[in-house]
Amino acid sequence: MIRLAVILFLITGSVSAQQAEPPVPEGEPPMTYERLGRILFALDPEMQPSGPGFQITIADVPVLVITDVVADRMRAMVPISSTADLSAEDLQRMMQANFDSTLDARYAIANGTLWAVFIHPLSPLKKDQLISGLAQTVNIANTYGTLYSGGTAEFGGGDSGDLQRALIDELLKKGEEI
Repeated sequence: MIRLAVILFLITGSVSAQQAEPPVPEGEPPMTYERLGRILFALDPEMQPSGPGFQITIADVPVLVITDVVADRMRAMVPISSTADLSAEDLQRMMQANFDSTLDARYAIANGTLWAVFIHPLSPLKKDQLISGLAQTVNIANTYGTLYSGGTAEFGGGDSGDLQRALIDELLKKGEEI
């Protein structure tokens, strides 16, 4: 019964949170398509507007940033690979990483493609959140198949720390023979 009450609380809490107006960050104007474009241009002077979004390159990785001003959302995306060859182990590892080591970015699948994505409401998005989210998205794309990491501290409580530690232990064991 307690479990049901908690689930109902979470559901009603999330519904009311979705209906509330997003908070405007103190000290920064709301994020708009135009402001987003100026920030992205500062990160990549060769950035190109593309319909409701932008094509930008970060650390030699192409990133597509899409906005939906009506829905007040933005999405930064990096294609990683086709989903055709994903194994059950790949999928499990990505879900583990989504829990603890990708932080604000996520692995996602759409239209037969594996993506690294950062999704956020547009207007309350702060400049530093955007920059961090873009970096984390590029990092999880680059570390797919290895560390599956957003590049900063892990949230903890998941499986990634132990799995990454296992690699360190394996290498240390190999190094004992030297």
